[in-house]
Amino acid sequence: MTNWENLLVSADTSILRAMEVMDRGAKQIVLAVSPERVLLGTVTDGDIRRGILRGENLHNPISSIMNRKPIVAAVGTSQDDLIALMKARRLHQLPVVGEGGVVEDVVFLDDYLQVKQNDNWVVLMAGGLGTRLAPLTRDCPKPLLKVGSKPILELILESFIAQGFYRFYISVNYKAEMIIEHFGNGQRWGVEIRYLHENTRLGTAGALSLLPERPSAPFIVMNGDLMTKINFEQALHFHFENKAKATMCVREYEYQVPYGVVKVAHNRLYAIEEKPVQRFFISGGIYILDPEVLDLIPKQSYYDMPSLFESLIANKKATAAYPIREYWMDIGRMDDYEQAIQDYGGVAK
Repeated sequence: MTNWENLLVSADTSILRAMEVMDRGAKQIVLAVSPERVLLGTVTDGDIRRGILRGENLHNPISSIMNRKPIVAAVGTSQDDLIALMKARRLHQLPVVGEGGVVEDVVFLDDYLQVKQNDNWVVLMAGGLGTRLAPLTRDCPKPLLKVGSKPILELILESFIAQGFYRFYISVNYKAEMIIEHFGNGQRWGVEIRYLHENTRLGTAGALSLLPERPSAPFIVMNGDLMTKINFEQALHFHFENKAKATMCVREYEYQVPYGVVKVAHNRLYAIEEKPVQRFFISGGIYILDPEVLDLIPKQSYYDMPSLFESLIANKKATAAYPIREYWMDIGRMDDYEQAIQDYGGVAK
C-alpha cells in the first residue's frame, strides 16, 4: 500500500517535480493541497502528457495543468461504493475528503483488485527485413537479435505479460520460421500467440487486414524492434479518456540547426536566432486502435500507419497523441542497437 501523504504537494510545485513524485509513488497522481491539506486539484499522468503536447514548460507550476474539480469520495464511503465509482468513471485513483474538503485518504483501484488479465489484444509487427542492421540480420530476423540474454521481441512480450496482457498476434514475413520456432503458441509464457503471415510485405497497418476476426475492444499495435517502459494500461486509459478512435504514441525529438537562422519579412531582416533548437513530435511505433478502424485498411495491400491516420483525419474521426515520457528506444540502426545493449541492465531493465 502506498503512503498517500507522499503524494501531497503544493499548487506551485513544478510539473517536473510533480513527475518525480508521481513516478516515485508509482500511482500516477499527485494532489495539490493548501497548507491545511484542503484539496485544490489533482494532476494525473494524463494531465502531464496533455500539458507536454500543449508545449507546457516543465518548470511551470502544476496549477497550470491541474484538474481543479476532480471527482472525490466522502469519508465513510464503503469499499464497494468506492470500487463501483472508480470503475464507472474509469479512475485508478480517488481522493477521499472530509469536512471542508480536507484530504483524509487516497484510494487506488489496483489495491482492491487482484492483478487481472487484460483482454485487449496486442499485435506485434515482426516482419521487417532489418536492412540497416546488416550483417547481423543476414541470418537472424531483427526481432530475434539479443539485448542482454534475450531477443528484443521476447523482452517486448514479457513487458506486456507483466502488465496482464495475454492475447498476442505476431506479424511475420522475413525469416518467419525462426520467429515461430522461438515463440511457438506462447505456452512457455502462459499466453496465447497466433501469427499473421505476410506473403508480401504489407506495412504496419496493412498486416492488420490479416486478422482472422475482429477484436471486441481497442487493441495495441507495436513495432517489434522497440524497447520501452511504457505502462500500456495508462496508454489505454488515455485512449478511452480522449474518446479516440486511434491513438499514436509519440516521442519528442529535438534538432539543433547548426547555423544562425535569419528571420525575414517583406525583404526586411528583423531577427537572427543563433543555432535554434527545433522540437517535433515523432511517431513512437506504438498505436491503440478501435476495432472499427480496421474497415479503413485495404486487403492484401501495402498500407502503413501514417496513411491510416491520414485517412482517419480526412474522415473526421477522433485521433489522439500519447506522449511517451518513459524510456524508449527504436532499434533501427547499429548505434541504436549498441545503445540498447548498453542501456539493458540500467534504465531498460
